[in-house]
Amino acid sequence: MEAIKNFDELIDHLRIRGNRKRVAVVWPEDQATQMAVSRALEVGFIDSVMVGCKEQCLSNKVLMRHSDNITFVEAADSDEAAAKAVKLVRDGNADILMKGMLNTDNLLRAILNKEYGILPKGNVLTHITASEIPAYPKLLFFSDSAVIPYPTLDQRAAQIKYLAYVARAFGIAQPKIALLHCSEKVDERHFPFTVGFKELIARACNGEFGPCIVDGPMDVKTACSYKSMLKKHIESPINGEADALLFPDIEAANMFYKTIGLFCGASTAAVLQGTVAPVVLPSRGDSIMSKLYSLALAAL
Repeated sequence: MEAIKNFDELIDHLRIRGNRKRVAVVWPEDQATQMAVSRALEVGFIDSVMVGCKEQCLSNKVLMRHSDNITFVEAADSDEAAAKAVKLVRDGNADILMKGMLNTDNLLRAILNKEYGILPKGNVLTHITASEIPAYPKLLFFSDSAVIPYPTLDQRAAQIKYLAYVARAFGIAQPKIALLHCSEKVDERHFPFTVGFKELIARACNGEFGPCIVDGPMDVKTACSYKSMLKKHIESPINGEADALLFPDIEAANMFYKTIGLFCGASTAAVLQGTVAPVVLPSRGDSIMSKLYSLALAAL
């Protein structure tokens, strides 16, 4: 499989593959969610289970063109919808969970519920974004802009594993993962988390995360620009061609996420990993295309 370099190639790949995944959509009250689902149905890579908001969906004529691939589950409110959708995934009746018009906290409560949730004990819940940035020649993955505030060493290891897994699903045989910091030096006094980078690199070299290259610390520019590496006289197997970035904390990752969208015209897709099935967790204000690309990422 050749590496998928942008979202158009991802959609084409799923169209050609023709494998429909079952998506449980939680409280699809808004037009953006309905239209993203409609486009995914049109391409042919999902079947949808709309959990709640049946009347709103039935009134969407564009969506209902695909009624043969849509089923409904009644729910009185968004919390009940979240619980029922999570149960569908847990029982093996849905392959993907997608957030509609409800608060993320409400959905996460259902996902993390000890009785009927879908996060196996011991797994790390984390957020992965795939971004298509006009100035970068390929998709760039990064973690974590939404879930883990200040990752521990073990959480960082899990994030590397998930980043490598997702990148390989896109046909990147040996993804290059950069451990980010504001400089290229370990700083035990001011940034103690950088001390653990050496261990993470060693674990990657020992094959713990599967085929991948891990190196750091380095800043974003060094990770993604060969010219910058040369100017700084830095040698790294990342070679200024990072496929994935591991941010030091949620603040840095979230600001990067918002910045590339606002100022760089980037398109993004995002999923939760660690759960028994991928979770599409868009912002309620995300565009139709962003939600479509997130569905495609989850389906892949």
